[in-house]
Amino acid sequence: MTTGLVVAGCGGHGREVLTIARAVSEAAGGPVWELLGVVDDRASEENLKRLQRLDVPYLGDVAWLRDAPPGTRYVIGIGDPRVRRAVERRIDGYGIPAASLVHPDATIGPDTEHGPGFVAFPGARVTTNVTIGRHVHLNQNATVGHDSSLADFVSVNPLAAVSGDCHLAEGVLIGTTAAVLQGLRVGRDSTVGAGACVVRDVPDQMTVKGVPAR
Repeated sequence: MTTGLVVAGCGGHGREVLTIARAVSEAAGGPVWELLGVVDDRASEENLKRLQRLDVPYLGDVAWLRDAPPGTRYVIGIGDPRVRRAVERRIDGYGIPAASLVHPDATIGPDTEHGPGFVAFPGARVTTNVTIGRHVHLNQNATVGHDSSLADFVSVNPLAAVSGDCHLAEGVLIGTTAAVLQGLRVGRDSTVGAGACVVRDVPDQMTVKGVPAR
């Protein structure tokens, strides 16, 4: 059975997300998701051209989902955790459930739970006993170690490593190639810069950079 899917966001991140939906269907040997199209309030002309080359319709702004066909699901293709949170709140008012997408080349270990809207990009690795919240994005080749918890709207960017028994609070962004060492906490809406190494807990709403991260 095929389910209609709409991607919110036609920027680069959103177009990567829609290719994950296609990869899921290809790996299943038949259609799992019917890509109805993409919604975006601020779609640029260049991104619309790129979307057209992928043969995916642009449906209009996010309000299109208010009258979406019955059974439609959505996934947010936006990299910024705070923007993703705002979009989720808006779509939630339309009563449409979120889909989760796990690329066939991602690995999700045993006793791992995730909320709706979870997206695992190709090469993402989650080991075991991990709890993942709503609308969490694990980008290409990101890793999450045992017994960790990732709250809602967390983004782990490409090649970043979250060690075992870590806690990432809501809205955290872990930058490309950054590392969070064992047993640490990163506070709500905090950002770990690209290439940083976190060696101590990070407070809420803080940006840290460097090795060690400060």
